[in-house]
Amino acid sequence: MFVESLILSINTKAVSEVLAVVYGIILAGGRGERFWPLSRNKRPKQFLKLTSDKMMLEETIDRVRPLIPLEQMRIVTGEQMKVPILENISDITEDHILSEPIGRNTAPAIGLAAAHLYKTDPEAIMVVLSSDHLIRPLEKLLKIIEAGTRIAASDDALITIGVVPTRPETGYGYIKMGNLFRQENGYEVHQVSAFTEKPNAAVASEYYYSSDYLWNSGMFVWSAKTILQAIKDCDPQLGEGLDVYMEKIGTADETVARKRFYEEVRNVSIDFAVLEKATNVFTIKADIVWDDVGGWRALERYKELDSENNVVVGNVVTEGTFETTVCNYADGLIACLGVSDLIIVRSDNITLVAHRSKAAEIKKLLARLSENEDSRKYL
Repeated sequence: MFVESLILSINTKAVSEVLAVVYGIILAGGRGERFWPLSRNKRPKQFLKLTSDKMMLEETIDRVRPLIPLEQMRIVTGEQMKVPILENISDITEDHILSEPIGRNTAPAIGLAAAHLYKTDPEAIMVVLSSDHLIRPLEKLLKIIEAGTRIAASDDALITIGVVPTRPETGYGYIKMGNLFRQENGYEVHQVSAFTEKPNAAVASEYYYSSDYLWNSGMFVWSAKTILQAIKDCDPQLGEGLDVYMEKIGTADETVARKRFYEEVRNVSIDFAVLEKATNVFTIKADIVWDDVGGWRALERYKELDSENNVVVGNVVTEGTFETTVCNYADGLIACLGVSDLIIVRSDNITLVAHRSKAAEIKKLLARLSENEDSRKYL
């Protein structure tokens, strides 16, 4: 009933026109290292229940089901994640999964999905989403996606979803808006003037107070045909590799061809490979709550704080403790006395204690653990 009411609240006629060719592409290849030790190689971030009682991948699938039927969803993920997805996400079958033999960032992942869709449906429109973001409210997101699909169906456009910033943020990339392209479904669509990498604090503040910059959400809408052509134009090596691979899709040689493609292609993001070079890139200005939930500090924004501004999850007791995140996902008790500005996490047989200011540097710790066999088992 909830799904039906959402569909009725948006343009039903437009939805019915595009549903047949719109596919949801969910990128689920990351490991979520900044949520270690809860997120580990065998249980990455997309399988965690960080912002609700559902796994983040499950939330992402449910988020777009009012517009995109499950049979038109594809999950791009590492081969080692195929079985956990099938075991944990109801109604997902092997037909929904495109597995990568090696992680090579978002450009090869999106290219892989585009190649498969174009091979079976040359009119396919792709809605590309990350598996582990928080987005609210759902009604606005669906209207924005619908706007993107309309543009993708009528124009050779590469559409990004840019989020209006709510704070100076050094952890996100930014999109600089250019001229207004048009209004679609109640939202402004602008040409993209530039993409910028994660800024320092001063520049992030400048972007926040400017009306020209949006957060780069990593959500995209385009036709399979348009993105494949853009890849050929902007990254010929990747384009040639996809052409060779496409010839083998549906044949006995497909698995071998995919492995060869991933061995030969470079590790590159879709932003760097294509979007920063292409001239047909547009952004929908989205006034939604969006967060990439990138690490333990994100919980401060979405968990209820106690009277001392602590985030407390699980069996925890605090006394004289301030501005500290304490998460107990294991048996037993964590007791904190007279500490502040810390992140304390207990998961399985691992305990993390870190200063809040070092939360973004957890990868350095994991690099140390990977140096020898005894500690590698904790990754």
